[in-house]
Amino acid sequence: MERETRHSGDMVDVLVTDHREVEEAFADYERGGLSDEQRRELVDHIITELVRHSVAEEQYLYPAAREALPNGDEVADKEIAEHAEAEEVMKRLESMNVSDAGFDDLVGQLIRDIRQHVEEEEGDLFPRLEQACNADELMDLGKKIQATKKSAPTRPHPSMPDRPPANMILDPGIGLVDRMRDALSGRNR
Repeated sequence: MERETRHSGDMVDVLVTDHREVEEAFADYERGGLSDEQRRELVDHIITELVRHSVAEEQYLYPAAREALPNGDEVADKEIAEHAEAEEVMKRLESMNVSDAGFDDLVGQLIRDIRQHVEEEEGDLFPRLEQACNADELMDLGKKIQATKKSAPTRPHPSMPDRPPANMILDPGIGLVDRMRDALSGRNR
């Protein structure tokens, strides 16, 4: 279920657009009425989009928070910890069959956790960064996030580094391997 995405604007615009697209996929899942194959495809799509989004945030949003906000290290560390928890859930989902007991409950947990994470980012972190950073900085970060998502991993890798510079070095190579695996397996077609 490949969905075309077109982002423009500054970092906050790009990330909020991602949030809305993932929320739309959550709503599709929650509506029900999908075959097992459609549920699998939708969950794989959600995982892909969440991983790409998380990688971009870890490379650019959280370093910007560390630099621009008085308690930036604390904020970034909390957000990265939430990403790590979600990535563990996504890794479990990736290896499950949709018919497995607990699959829907685990998807529900992921949806609840991500909604809470999005609410915190949009209600607190993004407004604070919009105040602390100038428009040019935010626009530059938006462009970097868009570019990063193109080469980012598409599958969860909980043991990989989540902070620069290590993640910025390793993520593109892991992303290439993931996209090759996706092509060979037919995932996200």
